[in-house]
Amino acid sequence: MRIATSVLAAILVLSFQSAYSATEAQQAQQDKMKTCNADASTKQLKGDDRKAFMKTCLGSSGTAEHKTLTPQQQKMSTCSKDAKAKGLKGDERKTFMSTCLKG
Repeated sequence: MRIATSVLAAILVLSFQSAYSATEAQQAQQDKMKTCNADASTKQLKGDDRKAFMKTCLGSSGTAEHKTLTPQQQKMSTCSKDAKAKGLKGDERKTFMSTCLKG
């Protein structure tokens, strides 16, 4: 009887630990989603541009980038990638970058 109680207690502890870990992971994902959504809104992205940005932001490379760069560096990097994706060069790129970095 004593062994059954110990086993039951161990199962309960493991159940609570698993539930707690899932909650932490869910919270981290929700935080990441909020950050990416805010960034996309700041950049006034819509439609396919927004979808592409969200995919990148929510992907593993987006996470590493957010952790290693300052917010200004992140913004610069994202604006630069967006300009490159649009094929902007010269004065068009400068104008786009200026607008993107201010937004």
